[in-house]
Amino acid sequence: MLVTGYILVGIVSLGIIYVGLNYVFAPKKIAAGFGFTEVPENADTFLNVKGGRDIGAGLVPLTLMIYGDPRALGWVILVAALWPVFDMLIVLRHRGKKAIAFGVHGGTAAVMAVAGLLLLLG
Repeated sequence: MLVTGYILVGIVSLGIIYVGLNYVFAPKKIAAGFGFTEVPENADTFLNVKGGRDIGAGLVPLTLMIYGDPRALGWVILVAALWPVFDMLIVLRHRGKKAIAFGVHGGTAAVMAVAGLLLLLG
């Protein structure tokens, strides 16, 4: 269970770091995949900030993986699963793409919750 939890956390962490780097270096290209039907022309600055935060959000669990405390990592990733839940709700609230809201954001939240539980129970 622990190995599976660590693998899932690693995949999600590296994935969000990749997304964050894209928000920093190619914000308009990646923003369309978030789920909104339109991206404002002047959104680059905000998207760059989002990118920096996404990179940080990916580095925190990786740091805990290196530290080697599965219970601490489990709690952090379980709580962090709220981030994609809120992303999903925001996309839905603004009448964005439901497939992305549920598939990408909801799916990420589910994987994170499973990973957190595996680490806590392992």
